Amino acid sequence: MSTSTIPSLDSAELSSRLSRFQQVNQDIVKQVRKVIVGQDEVLEQVMIALFVGGHCLITGMPGTAKTLLVRTMAQTLGLEFRRIQFTPDLMPSDITGTDIIEEDPATGRKTWTFVKGPIFANVLLADEINRTPPKTQSALLEAMQEFSCTVRGHIYTIEKPFFVLATQNPIELEGTYPLPEAQLDRFLFNTLLDYLPAADELQVVSMTTTTSVNVPEPVTNAAEIIDFQKLVRMVPIADSVAQYAVELVRATRPPDATSPDFVKKYVSFGASVRAAQFLVLSAKARALMRHRYHVTYEDIAALARAVLRHRVLVNFHAESERLSSDDILKKLLEAKPAPKA
Repeated sequence: MSTSTIPSLDSAELSSRLSRFQQVNQDIVKQVRKVIVGQDEVLEQVMIALFVGGHCLITGMPGTAKTLLVRTMAQTLGLEFRRIQFTPDLMPSDITGTDIIEEDPATGRKTWTFVKGPIFANVLLADEINRTPPKTQSALLEAMQEFSCTVRGHIYTIEKPFFVLATQNPIELEGTYPLPEAQLDRFLFNTLLDYLPAADELQVVSMTTTTSVNVPEPVTNAAEIIDFQKLVRMVPIADSVAQYAVELVRATRPPDATSPDFVKKYVSFGASVRAAQFLVLSAKARALMRHRYHVTYEDIAALARAVLRHRVLVNFHAESERLSSDDILKKLLEAKPAPKA
């Protein structure tokens, strides 16, 4: 049994769409690699977010190329890119746009005119998103979920595809505003960007300290990306694999009968139903990116931590023992390993 169906692969149209997906996937990696060295897992997760139509929160130390990665991806995709540098004095209207009064020189009549903000883009980089107060952070909520924004009672539609790729610094917590749980839940992934190995770091130094400049070329467009998002949703997943994804998510909730004792001890709140939806969708994209037309248990297990780490809230017992949500999820995956195919 399968929870979704896909038309016969003998279909010429479907075969052509699949071939184009694989070609674009390879071309994106090739173009990004002109600028970005290493970070294979991070690049894969950002691309999965792209093919799923989700948003990605990138957490990493300063100087680890978070902003450069997002800008390079936007150039490679051929999409409209906007960047917002979040600061404590940033206002919601600085993101969404605002109404201004304009006067007609001929008639002298004054009218309200809406001036769009940077949120009206295909790829929006929310740089250092935790630097601004919750009032401004919440300006993104409607856009991330509903693909629209409301200004003075008027609803304005944001054209798809629309991706929010937000960055945050995990060490400088003074003067920052932790993201509300409701906004964290809108992100498909919380991707951790770590330091590079020595060999990759040497390659970065060699690439960036000369006069040569590598410029990525666009390899696709907005219409194709929307088509790829539909294609990903057509990938079939067996009932047993989908059940494993649901079991993992439910096991993060302390009140659930299936949750292990360490979850009941260390976790205050577990992941929502949205987590299970995102886990299955991202696993479908990962399978297709790896030239498979079905989802495996390994796809679910490989993406579980990135999907769940920002949705599992630990309590004071975990904090006193210096256990993070990642530590809890690692133990959970060990307690509930993926069944053998």
